Amino acid sequence: MTQVLAARAGRITPEMEMVAHRENVDIEFIQAGVASGSIVIPKNIRRKAFTCCGIGQGLRVKVNTLIGTSSDRDDIRMEARKLAVAQDAGADAVMDLSTGGDIDGVRRQTLAQATVAVGSVPIYQCAIEAIEKRGSVVAMTADDMFAAIERQAAEGVDFMAIHSALNFEVIERLKTTGRVTDVVSRGGAFLTGWMLHNDKENPLYEQFDRLLEILKRYDVTLSLGDAIRPGATADSLDGAQLQGMIIGGELVARAHAAGVQVMVEGPGHVPMHHVRATMLLQKRLCNGAPYFVLGTLATDIAPGYDHITSAIGGAIAGAAGADFICNVTPAEHLGLPTEQDVRDGIIAARIAAHAADLARGNRQALSKDLQMARARVALNLDRQIGLSIDPEKMKANGANRDGGHCCAVCGPQCAAQVAARYFGIA
Repeated sequence: MTQVLAARAGRITPEMEMVAHRENVDIEFIQAGVASGSIVIPKNIRRKAFTCCGIGQGLRVKVNTLIGTSSDRDDIRMEARKLAVAQDAGADAVMDLSTGGDIDGVRRQTLAQATVAVGSVPIYQCAIEAIEKRGSVVAMTADDMFAAIERQAAEGVDFMAIHSALNFEVIERLKTTGRVTDVVSRGGAFLTGWMLHNDKENPLYEQFDRLLEILKRYDVTLSLGDAIRPGATADSLDGAQLQGMIIGGELVARAHAAGVQVMVEGPGHVPMHHVRATMLLQKRLCNGAPYFVLGTLATDIAPGYDHITSAIGGAIAGAAGADFICNVTPAEHLGLPTEQDVRDGIIAARIAAHAADLARGNRQALSKDLQMARARVALNLDRQIGLSIDPEKMKANGANRDGGHCCAVCGPQCAAQVAARYFGIA
């Protein structure tokens, strides 16, 4: 029984209890959110126990990160190190997007070693295998696609990005929009090429009920992949993106009716003045399903610093309703990330998520900021380190335990301390 069906039947699962405890909310709130589809708890029934996270309305904004091999770099040991770094840096979930080397082996290693939810994009492996066996991505068959999904679900993947909200209506709309970047989603590009070459509808859309049957069997959370997301700020909120949102909303309703957990992926490159409108449209069209944003990048001109541009957009998106932020690393648009890139990207995304939580009035976030402020006034360095988003960074950047003060601006003549003594609160 899926989390959705259990919640609707009045049952409280161990996963719901874990989320309620971690979020410090009533269990009835979690149960109601899962039942309605406004909250998802990615947890495959085949996975051993791990630290589940709840994603959705009324909960803290969560952070996802990406690891995986490519044809150019397929070091399975590096991927294990990236996973360890991601978990140490505080990622709530990780996606294995491997496309090179022993793809199955990397995914199994990730599932065995992860203590958080694990996601994947099955069409990636399906496309690579089609190239290896038949010479071309467009030689994939519908059965190939569903076999890849079934195999990864059976292995224990908790959530899957599947590009079902792409059909010929969306492609026709794309042809008339005058888009700068056309299709930037890798999964979207694979499927668009397949559809146009074979002159056939997207099987993941056309046979959506078949997909839901597989996901329901293993309680895999469907992440509706944004196949048509804008890859440049100039393309934000164009007709193709909106058409994809409309189709996505229809599929969300079908997933909810089938008892399958579902969230929706979103852009992409979005200028700041479009972010709130994008979030409101998605929530309206998709019946409040959790929104999983890929960034969002607030500008196109910062290669090497896209963990910053995405944190700017991600904070605004989270404040406006996004529930799950996929971190972007400094290597975005440049190459595969290193372990340090992964860490830097996660920390930037966690800062964005926490800033969004403050804007949303999350009690845990508000309490943590208040505790940090009080620790600074009290010169409690250990407390400051413990509350900081990256304790190791704070330690490495010159926390002065001997002097009892670590502020380089005013030194021992701390303005906060002078004021505190004056008001009798020091």
